[in-house]
Amino acid sequence: MKKLLWVSIGVGVGVLASKKYAEVSSGAALNRQVGKYADRASEYWEAFRQGMSSREEELRSALSVDAAK
Repeated sequence: MKKLLWVSIGVGVGVLASKKYAEVSSGAALNRQVGKYADRASEYWEAFRQGMSSREEELRSALSVDAAK
């Protein structure tokens, strides 16, 4: 009975390892990781632009400067 348990655990680990290897060798994992970093960078820059715009509006109103050039 113990041998059957260890064989089933070994088969399970082997299947998981082969799936992970196939995923890494196909580049799918790399593509997902790059996509996540690109999304994070995009979100960061969008927040930066919004903050910059908000701060510019505050400064313009504090200095009573017309927004039109």
